[in-house]
Amino acid sequence: MTQAPTPSADTVRRLVRSLVADGLAAGAGPDVRPVAEGGEHSTWWVGTRHVLRLAQDRDASVLQRRELRLRDLVRPHIGVPVPVSVAHGEWASGLSCTLDTRLPGVSGEKQAVSAVGEADLAGLLTGLREVPVRQAEALGVPRAAPRSLEELRTAAAHAAEELAAAEEFDPARLAQLTAPAALQLAAQPAAAILVHHDLKGEHLMVSADGRVRGVLDWADAVIGDPAEDIAGLAIAVGAPAAVRAATLAGYGPRPCLRGLWLSRCDTVIRLADRLHGRRDDSPVPLLETQLRRAWEAILLERVTDLRDGLDETP
Repeated sequence: MTQAPTPSADTVRRLVRSLVADGLAAGAGPDVRPVAEGGEHSTWWVGTRHVLRLAQDRDASVLQRRELRLRDLVRPHIGVPVPVSVAHGEWASGLSCTLDTRLPGVSGEKQAVSAVGEADLAGLLTGLREVPVRQAEALGVPRAAPRSLEELRTAAAHAAEELAAAEEFDPARLAQLTAPAALQLAAQPAAAILVHHDLKGEHLMVSADGRVRGVLDWADAVIGDPAEDIAGLAIAVGAPAAVRAATLAGYGPRPCLRGLWLSRCDTVIRLADRLHGRRDDSPVPLLETQLRRAWEAILLERVTDLRDGLDETP
């Protein structure tokens, strides 16, 4: 596997000049700085209007090239902006790069989504259902089988006991999701659509008035369970906002509740794994915030009795 070099600011400026021949790279080159200090410096701000993303290995390069084509496919459908690549190429042997437009707004981790922003998210979910699956598959987007909520419930129950010992979570809260309920909330046949599959807060660009001004990072997209994106939104913007957006997009109680419980089980497991050293990729405060968001109460779970059956739409 190609070992990615560590890029410097001068390397990035030279790369930008080689990618773009107009005023963007005029003179000594634009101001550049890494998006996050430390790490591999794989993403750089270029001036005030662009961002340069550098793939760190050949697998990431394949995903990045697919993502550029996928963004073009989804753009007409979802009603929410996605970045546009103004230039792309290789920054090292076999390693791709793309110079993208910078979308306005800040991370959804820093700015709450308003009621109008929820409508933006509804448009995103509605549009994803309209993206032709065959065209997405032709780009190389893989299919992903729905996860077993019963298996996830079992894992979450064990994780909840670990969190209880750390006084982070009350395991009794998981009792709401019984084994029969988990079976009733199984994914429905023939429901697979294009799913972003990573709708966390940092991938939502939100303006000061709470509008969703862009959706980033489509590299993990799959053809799969739409409840996964509802789950992602529950973790990103809170369960009530996520369910309101999904309902506005036409989803009935079953996929909404399935997404809700996917997010709740996931957040319990991730926090327990982090506290016990089984993962080290996310700060504990962020995982605690995501758990709180996913476990916010929603009206739907109060009025829906799983024993009486569920709306099958869509």
